[in-house]
Amino acid sequence: MKKRSIVMWLLLGSSAAVAQKHELGLTLGRRSGPTRSSNAGDLQLSSGVGLQANYGYRVLQRRRVAFFGEVHLLANGQRTVQSRNATATRDIATLFVTPGLRVAWTGSRRFVPYATAGAGYALYEQSYFRLDGASNEGPRFTHRGAFSYGGGVNLPVWRFVGLRLEARDFYTGNPSFNAVVTSAGQHNVVVGGGLVLSWGSTE
Repeated sequence: MKKRSIVMWLLLGSSAAVAQKHELGLTLGRRSGPTRSSNAGDLQLSSGVGLQANYGYRVLQRRRVAFFGEVHLLANGQRTVQSRNATATRDIATLFVTPGLRVAWTGSRRFVPYATAGAGYALYEQSYFRLDGASNEGPRFTHRGAFSYGGGVNLPVWRFVGLRLEARDFYTGNPSFNAVVTSAGQHNVVVGGGLVLSWGSTE
């Protein structure tokens, strides 16, 4: 009887978490380190950790499908650059802000898969120095547009607390490497997970 009561409470808590209007995701993600080609030699960006925050508001519920408007924030500290091109920038930091739309399937109390897409702003901050130690005469900050897309799953745990696993790709214009790269944009793939908090009316 006691075990049955615990299971019932878990199911009720999970159901409530699925139905909330507001969601706040706090996650850590591992950023890939892409290799960029240039005429003066390839540029290899190191991988890094992305600190992410995501706010979502449920704007529409249709049976087992929920639609959320969301704003996603990703901040990443220094990622070093390796290249035989000694005039390239030494490191790069990034900040992405991408409002978007998330579509979630809410038919299960145990997991809620979703897909997301959005567009917004990318800020790249370049090093003061080049790889050869000389001062970097390129721009300190580079402002670009960003398009993001991806998917993941929320795992309700208890009442308003759940777990989130997801992968996103932020496609942006190029940073200022202090070198001309051959492609017009850069993919920034982030895979990670963390907590998701839910609250608000369940109507």
